[in-house]
Amino acid sequence: MPIGELESRSAADGRYRTLLEVSGAIAAQPNLKAVLQSLRRLLSQVVAFDSIGLLLLSDNGSSVRLVAFDRSPEAREFEIGTQVPYAGTAVGRAIEEQKPIYIADQQAELLRIPQLASQARLGPPHSAYIFPISTSGKKLGALGFGIAQGDQFSPDDVELMTSVSSYVAVALESAVATDAAQRYQRQLAQERDRLQLLLEINNQVVTQLDVNELFRSASASIRKYFANDFTGFWLIDKQSNKLECVVLDFPGGKGFLADIAAEVTDQDLERMRTRTPEIRSQQDIEKLPPAVLERLKAESIAAMAVAPLGTSNGPLGLMSMGSKRPNNFGQGDLDILSQISAQISLALDNALAYGRLSASRNRLEDERLYLESEIRAEYNFEDLVGKSPALRKVLDQVEIVAPTGSTVLLRGETGTGKELIARAIHSHSPRRDRTFVRLNCAAIPSGLVESELFGHEKGAFTGALMQKRGRFELADRGTLFLDEIGDISPELQPKLLRALQEQEFERLGSNKTIHVDVRLIAATHRDLSLMIRNNQFREDLFYRLNVFPIEIPPLRERREDIPLLVHYFVSRLSRLMQKRIKSIPKPAMEALTNSPWPGNVRELENFIERAVILTQGDELNVPMAELKKSAAWNTAPVSTFHAAERQAIIEALKAASGRISGRGAAAERLGLKRTTLQNKMRRLNIAKADY
Repeated sequence: MPIGELESRSAADGRYRTLLEVSGAIAAQPNLKAVLQSLRRLLSQVVAFDSIGLLLLSDNGSSVRLVAFDRSPEAREFEIGTQVPYAGTAVGRAIEEQKPIYIADQQAELLRIPQLASQARLGPPHSAYIFPISTSGKKLGALGFGIAQGDQFSPDDVELMTSVSSYVAVALESAVATDAAQRYQRQLAQERDRLQLLLEINNQVVTQLDVNELFRSASASIRKYFANDFTGFWLIDKQSNKLECVVLDFPGGKGFLADIAAEVTDQDLERMRTRTPEIRSQQDIEKLPPAVLERLKAESIAAMAVAPLGTSNGPLGLMSMGSKRPNNFGQGDLDILSQISAQISLALDNALAYGRLSASRNRLEDERLYLESEIRAEYNFEDLVGKSPALRKVLDQVEIVAPTGSTVLLRGETGTGKELIARAIHSHSPRRDRTFVRLNCAAIPSGLVESELFGHEKGAFTGALMQKRGRFELADRGTLFLDEIGDISPELQPKLLRALQEQEFERLGSNKTIHVDVRLIAATHRDLSLMIRNNQFREDLFYRLNVFPIEIPPLRERREDIPLLVHYFVSRLSRLMQKRIKSIPKPAMEALTNSPWPGNVRELENFIERAVILTQGDELNVPMAELKKSAAWNTAPVSTFHAAERQAIIEALKAASGRISGRGAAAERLGLKRTTLQNKMRRLNIAKADY
């Protein structure tokens, strides 16, 4: 066989081996860059060239992009990702005509393309071959080979390169399909996670009516999706016009962000109305106000995402997320942030509306309870039972003072009916159509009396879970009855004095002054004058209360009213217990009339109730033994005149609640002068502890 034929056959065998090696190399390499390196190494053994590059056609077919490039050290470099026009270029002709294109002067070709003009003079002059890459179904791009200027491939070399391009096309189509499948799979996973997040937040917001619980539930889901370090919710306080932190979910925080409160400008409100989320980089964070910036730096926050919260009614606040990683949030997160903020805004609007309705409902419920208690009151002015001169004197005073708005101080022993007289004053005053509000100052712990009187804001103290209106607000344009006024603590007395004097006060936890129009009726069984001397009661408060004092007599001073009260109680209680009691034994009535009744009307009523319970027939069964025992206990036998005198003085002092002088005091009850009584007390060693 001729030598030339042997050489030709050997060269052909070499090309076939090269093609086989190229096929194996393409299949074995993990990416296009590695494929090109293998191609240059293998092809350079049979074909002379300096560089090799792969260009892919864009989806719209208007441009090509360099995706991989490999060169010898002396060849020019091209930037990966360079995008060049498709039409009118050699690459475009190769792809359109689907045949190799030879470029004699690569530099001249590059100068025609603006994107590559700056690279045209880099490196030595070159020529180039452009081979189309396509499959039966699609044009994919081109494979370019750079050679020394003036050189050309032989026809066999061109055929070899064309075959190589076909192998690259098959691998490229497979790689593109695999990449598309992986990209689609990632998109599906992202969409799944996004929908799962939106579903979680939707389930949370539709079940939560409490604002704090709503934010806490949402922040847990947000942190799981975005892997952020903190999620905070700031709401606009319309009173202070500030953004105040409501909930801050920051497990690794140091506490610097919790108390941030920023002024809200008109520009801020306008930005919130647009409801457009923003990604804030480290450079954007540096532009924040110094007070905010310092706290973010203290927590090492490098990136933030902010989404306004608002509805068609206006802005409500904003949701903020922060991360210590600079690139934790991307532009692709803005869409889901917008959806999350819309969901939370709607739920927040509902929660705030629910809170307002709850507060309104609670206020109406409080007023309803007071009105019902007023309606259900057992007595009113017309139902006052009695005709004694002592009672008539009290009722005359009630008629005089009721039409005025003056403060009334009711004094008397426990059980004499001070609340009944207070209601009578209210029902005969111009305020009769408004609420009668009562508060027993001795029945409430001293630490809570201020809250009961003036109300409190949410969070004012431990357990203040919501705003509460005080008795002064409930009694606006009505009457406030403070029973046992002598039990108010000295610390609260100045505040009460101011509320009475100025008709204004502040709720606990608030600096907003509330103005009211309240008429006060106070009552006590204590000797306030004695308390003033003992520094237990403010003198100026006493003067403010003692505008129109009314002394309510004890039952033993109006014995002629006892039979009337007995018949009244028997009639009412027998109806309630469905009994038919027609008569009361005369001895029983005499015993009832002569009993001392230290508990006054209240004791009498309770005793009659017990008698009605014991009665089986139509005649009241009065437990006489109890009456005798009570009388004996109140009139204990004494052995000497001095002992009897001492006992009488002590009983008078007890009946007068320790008061020595004044109307209804011990001296008046005993018919003695104040100085005489005081001398007897010293002589008989009667100390305050005895009464």
